[in-house]
Amino acid sequence: ILHRIDVGVAMIWEPAQAEDPTLSIAGAVQSQKLAVRAISHLQSLPGGDIKLLCDVVVEQVRELTGYDRVMVYRFQEDEHGEVVAESRRPNLEPYIGLHYPSTDIPQASRFLFKQNRVRMIVDCNAKPVKLIQDEALVQPLCLVGSTLRAPHGCHAQYMANMGSIASLTLAVIINGNEEDGIGGRNSMRLWGLVVGHHTSIRSVPFPLRYACEFLMQAFGLQLNMELQLASQISAKHVLKTQTLLCDMLLRDSPTGIVTQSPNIMDLVKCDGAALYHQGKYYPLGVTPTETQIHDIIQWLLKFHGDSTGLSMDSLCDAGYPGAAVLGDAVCGMAVAYITKRDYLFWFKSHTGKEIKWGGAKHHPKNKDDDSKMRPRSSFKVFL
Repeated sequence: ILHRIDVGVAMIWEPAQAEDPTLSIAGAVQSQKLAVRAISHLQSLPGGDIKLLCDVVVEQVRELTGYDRVMVYRFQEDEHGEVVAESRRPNLEPYIGLHYPSTDIPQASRFLFKQNRVRMIVDCNAKPVKLIQDEALVQPLCLVGSTLRAPHGCHAQYMANMGSIASLTLAVIINGNEEDGIGGRNSMRLWGLVVGHHTSIRSVPFPLRYACEFLMQAFGLQLNMELQLASQISAKHVLKTQTLLCDMLLRDSPTGIVTQSPNIMDLVKCDGAALYHQGKYYPLGVTPTETQIHDIIQWLLKFHGDSTGLSMDSLCDAGYPGAAVLGDAVCGMAVAYITKRDYLFWFKSHTGKEIKWGGAKHHPKNKDDDSKMRPRSSFKVFL
């Protein structure tokens, strides 16, 4: 396997079984045919369902590679990850729906995935072998593109602890900011990863890995189309809702935007919303009490009096002194100033309260068992 490096061309020699049919020309062609068939299946799916697309791709990759477990990780806006699809052996613990912090996959690792889109670990217990470098080479040889590059020791230990010996990681690349409809051909973004794990030593031959990479390219293109479609549908929904709400304001009293349907919660994705108009409070969903909203308004006038609107992910981080009293129910807030006495509010609950973080410990005494890796540690395996 050849790839270019700064000082020339690197040749990688992988162990191969002569009787392995995938290594023959006919086998390589068959691998591509399997990938094409998988791509045709993806393209035949009904539009508008990213979850279905992910569910199908994990099944296809698992069928191609034979791994015990295959998952799709999606990176969210704040760069934390979520397992959004999974295909596994029935006796394995499910990880679907679990989240893990962005620090589990550092930016450097994400950058490398954009350069080298397929990463295989055949045996995490294999001892690393030192590289013998010609003295004529001034700089250390770059192994970023090498399929034989040893995993980090910590990463290998996590794999061993969780009972996973081999892994295959495939990068899912899409156009940058595609969800906002402003992506460009030269702006590529790591949307997520498709990861396979196996409980014993497993090597996927190069022709089959190449077929998987081909499948990931098609998966990325399909995702682009789905994200564009979702963005267009969302924009149309917002425009329609805005029009209806404006009609309510013109025809009825301002309270119609909270008492009728659609209401202001249909305009913004939130857990609660409220109108404060002429000294009266009209809450919807999860919101502060009337006393608390008076306190928030006083704080806004004191510290953000010149604003016409603002949003914050955390009232606590924004310096609001009463954030602790609000608790997890009300964390983020967006506000639009109608006048200095009238306001529109939208509220978000604390994310950590609503999602299952992989391995979050709820008590200091809850220690990991030596024989079993808890999800909190297992997610670091998927780097």
